[in-house]
Amino acid sequence: MTGGTIRALGLAGAVAAASVAGATGAQAGAFGLREQSAQGLGVAFAGAASGGAGVSSIFWNPATVTMRPGFASEQSLSFINLSGEITPTVGTAPGLLPFGASGEVGQGAVVPSGATSYQLTDRLWVGIQTGAPYGLVTKPRQDWAGSVYARSSRIFSLAFNPVVGFKVNDWLSVAAGPSVEYFRLTLRQAVPVPGTFPGLYPSGFIKGESWGVGFTAGVLVTPAAGTAIGVGYRSSVHHDIEGSIGFPDPRQAIALGQVRANLNTPEKVSVGLTQAINPVTRINLGFEWDNWSRLGDVGIVSRALGVTVNHLPLNFKDSFFYSIGAEYDWSPNLTLRAGFGYDNVPIDFSNRSARLPDSDRYVVSIGGSYRWSETVLLTASYAHAFFDRGLLLAGPGRDYNIGNIPLAASTDVSADVVSVGFRYQWDAPAAVAPAPLVRKF
Repeated sequence: MTGGTIRALGLAGAVAAASVAGATGAQAGAFGLREQSAQGLGVAFAGAASGGAGVSSIFWNPATVTMRPGFASEQSLSFINLSGEITPTVGTAPGLLPFGASGEVGQGAVVPSGATSYQLTDRLWVGIQTGAPYGLVTKPRQDWAGSVYARSSRIFSLAFNPVVGFKVNDWLSVAAGPSVEYFRLTLRQAVPVPGTFPGLYPSGFIKGESWGVGFTAGVLVTPAAGTAIGVGYRSSVHHDIEGSIGFPDPRQAIALGQVRANLNTPEKVSVGLTQAINPVTRINLGFEWDNWSRLGDVGIVSRALGVTVNHLPLNFKDSFFYSIGAEYDWSPNLTLRAGFGYDNVPIDFSNRSARLPDSDRYVVSIGGSYRWSETVLLTASYAHAFFDRGLLLAGPGRDYNIGNIPLAASTDVSADVVSVGFRYQWDAPAAVAPAPLVRKF
């Protein structure tokens, strides 16, 4: 394997990490993370675009900022416990089969998020939502049959989304605002060295970061009392990822210099419906579309040479998420929730890799909120994701190919998410007239 190829593969992995940060994320396909709201998790994020995720609904639809009078802040903390294993099968390079399965690749991760809304006038609101739209922490065993395709991946992302919302009339609200995103990543994988025993392959690594800016916009319609319909849009964000690389032979890193890759995240469209069945019961429906197919092949460029030295063939498909949930006010201070979702992810056998053992999944969730006082609301939710079993094939003739080393494997993944949150009302606002949707919580 040439130094240029090794370098390109190293950067390809880095871009993979940056662009598939949540590839095995619990609640979203490819590299998206949906854990932005403890309240939303309780209903499997159904109706998030119509206010079903509380103040944090701003993430899906900024127009929901107009649903809450006064000055309110909401914070959530989600623990994602990912469990997964990649098991090599016949078709893997015979010399690597003895190294066996990946072991537990999942790593527990805590995802914070928050949102604040502030009413300026009867018609005008401002707000901000912060969270991690992308993230991944996976670490298989150091030496396993697929270590040349993945050893460890660590991604940190953070997005800031200030918004301005305007209540046009009694039944229509609109909002928009910029979205500023930050990526930081570290990726490691085994580097095949001629004459070296596979179990002793050294690691290569890449570290990189990027800032990018996009925007969000949304519409909220309340055609009748107890009914809310929302549509939200998150634009693509362009990232020019720059990184440094490390090789077993430091002369390679010095000669090849810095690397970069241009990546555009997918647009997202979210649709939500919240319908009050009676004074204490509400039904939520949700739909999300992510334009993952826009990613295609990501070019890998040498800053020193100024030429594309390789590419990362993501070749994702579009993804679709469908959800339904219900809320029931057990008492004036207690609301119970449950939800179900189906995530048709953009990854299948044609583009699944050792870094992305993702597959379609079913999500079931439960949760509740307790009003501690007139100003404090406490929320807790739990969700379990059932992943379809998947097959993985890399090597000669495949898009993912390192040194013509074949890897055939099956994947078995599941995830549990526990989320807690609180909301604080900083004032005692008068009710909005007319209110977009009457909610106890």
